[in-house]
Amino acid sequence: MTLALQTGKQKQTGGTGNAAPVVSELVWIPGRTFTMGSDHHYPEEAPAHPVTVDGFWIEATLVTNRQFAAFVKATGYVTFAEKAPDPKDYPGALPHMLKAGSLVFTPPKGPLVGSDIRQWWSFKFGADWRHPYGGRSDIRGKLDHPVVHVAYCDAKAYAEWAGRDLPTEAEWELAAKGGLDDAEFAWGDEFTPDGQRMANTWEGIFPTRNDRKPGADRTTAVGSYPANGYGAHDMIGNVWEWTSDYWSTRHPEPAAKSCCIPKNPRGADIEGSFDPNVPAIRIARRVLKGGSHLCAPNYCRRYRPAARHAEPEDTSTSHVGFRCVKRA
Repeated sequence: MTLALQTGKQKQTGGTGNAAPVVSELVWIPGRTFTMGSDHHYPEEAPAHPVTVDGFWIEATLVTNRQFAAFVKATGYVTFAEKAPDPKDYPGALPHMLKAGSLVFTPPKGPLVGSDIRQWWSFKFGADWRHPYGGRSDIRGKLDHPVVHVAYCDAKAYAEWAGRDLPTEAEWELAAKGGLDDAEFAWGDEFTPDGQRMANTWEGIFPTRNDRKPGADRTTAVGSYPANGYGAHDMIGNVWEWTSDYWSTRHPEPAAKSCCIPKNPRGADIEGSFDPNVPAIRIARRVLKGGSHLCAPNYCRRYRPAARHAEPEDTSTSHVGFRCVKRA
């Protein structure tokens, strides 16, 4: 019996006014003190430190294309990727690049030259949540896959419409652990226990060789892999997930006394989230969690609850989505 069954689940209808209802299963995450972060992997995950988080509900699955389509139909919402960028926000940008579009993973056709990610990431005009690969691609047959090509503002707008919110980084990490305090993954210490794949991650050598069948090498329908101990699916892999916290390059140092353990912590302030490598472009960055179907042992070992990644608020890609929370 999972912890989720022991503590109960809730189905709740969101939305206000004339908005179409959103029905998503919520699972309860009991509040407690846990160790956030890790001292054994990437430097931005350190230091491991205790935090206390109050209990809350989190959606058992990522927000799907079906759910996002209901939101768009009810509100007429237009996502960030569907709008042409304002030149004032991107000084120095080439005029011909200021068109609506989004970043799409495109497997390289030949051998790699160095490690420049532009060899496998392309900004494609017309790529958006309805057209996940750009061009004439669509979401037929993928209504129960996680919605992608959503910028932070899009995820936030959906959450507010649904009467929910985006999780903090601490809330998300607590939920992802599934009740396991010191385990490496959301399900235990083995990546593939008894040979069973527990999450949608890259199989093969990233980014040149994918051993999965064509058509099954991108996102998968939510719930395709086992839930963790709290009853939440896809907390690891499939797509990265937006949180509401601003990015920081590392966690704060642990409290010196047990009386001072942070409660319901939030991330850095907005100033600390700006990318120092592009000082002319002051776009806030938020924390992504969970890894995606592009994470592979040879390239990105961020398929763990403690892993984190910076994402500019204005950026949408083919491997970033979200889920919502409802606080008690």
